[in-house]
Amino acid sequence: MTTMLNRRGFLKVTALAGGGMLVATYIDPVTGLFAQGPQGPQASFVPNAFVKITADNVVTIISKNPEIGQGIKTALPMIIAEELGVPWERVRIEQADLDQTKYGPQNAGGSTATPINWDPLRRVGASLRAMFVAAAAQEWGVPAADLRTTGNASVTHLASNRTATYGQLAARAATMTPPDMATVPLKAPADYTIIGQHKGGVDNAAIVTGKPTFGIDLTLPNMLWAVYEKSPVFGGKVATENLAHIRTLPGVRHAFVVEGTSDTRGLMPGIAIVADSWWQAQSARRQLKVTWNDIPATAGQGSKLWAQRAQELKAEKPAFPLRVDGNADQALAGAARVVEASYDYPFLSHAPLEPQNATAWYRDGKMEIWAPTQTPQAGRQLVSTALGIPQENITIHIQRAGGGFGRRLTNDYMGEACAIARQIGVPVKVLWTREDDMKHDHYRPGGFHHLKAGVDASGALVAWKNHFISYGDNARGVQGFTNSGNINGVEFPARFVPNFDFQATLLPLGVPTGALRAPRSHAFSWVFQSFLDELADAAGKDPIEFRLAILSGQAMPPPAEGADGFDASRMRGVLELIREKSGWGTRRLAPGRALGVGFQYSHRGYFANVAEVSVDRNNAVTVHKVWVAGDIGSQIVNMSAATNQGQGAVIEGMSHLMNWEITVDGGKVVQSNFHQYQPTRMNQAPPEIEVHFLKTSNPPTGLGEPALPPTLPAIANAIAKATGKRVRTLPLSKAGYRWA
Repeated sequence: MTTMLNRRGFLKVTALAGGGMLVATYIDPVTGLFAQGPQGPQASFVPNAFVKITADNVVTIISKNPEIGQGIKTALPMIIAEELGVPWERVRIEQADLDQTKYGPQNAGGSTATPINWDPLRRVGASLRAMFVAAAAQEWGVPAADLRTTGNASVTHLASNRTATYGQLAARAATMTPPDMATVPLKAPADYTIIGQHKGGVDNAAIVTGKPTFGIDLTLPNMLWAVYEKSPVFGGKVATENLAHIRTLPGVRHAFVVEGTSDTRGLMPGIAIVADSWWQAQSARRQLKVTWNDIPATAGQGSKLWAQRAQELKAEKPAFPLRVDGNADQALAGAARVVEASYDYPFLSHAPLEPQNATAWYRDGKMEIWAPTQTPQAGRQLVSTALGIPQENITIHIQRAGGGFGRRLTNDYMGEACAIARQIGVPVKVLWTREDDMKHDHYRPGGFHHLKAGVDASGALVAWKNHFISYGDNARGVQGFTNSGNINGVEFPARFVPNFDFQATLLPLGVPTGALRAPRSHAFSWVFQSFLDELADAAGKDPIEFRLAILSGQAMPPPAEGADGFDASRMRGVLELIREKSGWGTRRLAPGRALGVGFQYSHRGYFANVAEVSVDRNNAVTVHKVWVAGDIGSQIVNMSAATNQGQGAVIEGMSHLMNWEITVDGGKVVQSNFHQYQPTRMNQAPPEIEVHFLKTSNPPTGLGEPALPPTLPAIANAIAKATGKRVRTLPLSKAGYRWA
């Protein structure tokens, strides 16, 4: 359950010494809008956004949500600043600590920040602007209707041209009754001077000049450094160790066993080594000799065994249904053309450039934490549960994260730092190595899809069957999927095929899994959009026209539970836009080049991509250009960040497509570093990624998630067209392909 800021809030204003004012927005909590991470307790009448205006006319806006590279630390203050009417260069941004009694939920995940905050934060700014107008009217003894704000943090009397800054009016405004946030007038989009513009991130200068910005940069006086060794088989506990020797090594202050918990997404059992420097701790770790009591069921699992079992299950009856319409078997028997194919994709690691880290200090029964986290409230709950510390005794300072992509929705690294800090009683930083990060991730789960579909004599899609094999517990049915291994029964093309049979079977899994950017849909998009291209070929149809025809058909209603809000007309809009921008069907392509298309509805966003690709005789793939078209509603908050997200999603999607794969053998992850898990390099990225947005009348939403999925099928479909060969297993490198 998510508490969200809404227009039924009201303002509380406090005067500051020296003539300024501090504004808190109190809200009437309502529920709605999901987030990827676990939610904390519901708040009641909480201040959700703070604005401070000092007498010297400087405006400070508190950014409540974690910044993980998605630009929200800049975008949310932009919304307030626009309606308030202040120059962006005068605004200062401060990162909030975790405080749900003040701010409500503080999450980064699910592209939820914009849809949750768009209307309420505009009303925050507009209400403050109205207060300054009222203050000026009172001070000058003139009607408020004769006053205007200038966009320069000031109020002007039109008749006399008298002007006062917000800072000059702040003391008087702080004594006034705030307006009703539900009825305060908002600016027309045509009058925006901040929203919709290109604004650089507020931390950009610090980042490019190497100033301490991220969690990994934080240091405290007298701080020690720690490394944490865990069993390579998830959940294993220490059996034997040589800690007596480790404690004699240079710089080592402490070395001890942490019992941990049974939750593989929580505080894992392990060994802590604490030293005067991280290098000393890591050097001592290399001399560690430890054996583990591993969990036999997990130790017996592996990628080859899962793939073998998935192949066996192909011919067996699925364990449970996800959605069934009509009679797919009967329709397939009468279809003009039938296509059958099996697709599979691997486990993936998040691999953020900043490995997991957290700093903690335990004193007087209270824990203070500095951590780059997407869900700080879930981290506080984890620490409280694992260590028995009351939540009210845990303070979390949210640090900027050097990438998250869903990995920092879980906070096991925070639990490790706190477990160590409680035992040693001084500030300590836990810093993972790249190998720790890759071998102890909460992985995007792999999956297998056995597909069969048919088209009629006119080329219309009439039947679709999918036996989806994922991970979890069959006995629990749709509730038994491992974290982020599930799928919505109405995932397209569900509801748009009259005879549709979608069922699932689950494989046991001891490896922890979790959300990865555009969770689930980034994998499903590659499968379903690739298979749609195969069906378009069978039907003798153009791939875009084939998709548009399906989207133009009569859709069956979604179930009462499981509706995803999909609007076919919006998807047709982005497909038509991408067809126009890419010159699909009209552009002359150089010999050996081909275009591919893919689309996806994900996290309220509608995106379609077209990729122009060539493949040489040595299977070296060049992506020459990618066009991105998205519909995320009526307004882009920050065009700079939006373009960045669209372009970055393409490059990350290329990593998913070509090289990324996590394999498990004997319950242990095989890959350890980027030499075995190569991301897209700068010289492999397309020379041009062209991003377009289709403005519609729908409320604005986020785009960090939905921009990613269409990249995979667009490039894969272009490769298939250029080579005449269809690859149905990821990564493509396993089929001999590589980036040129």
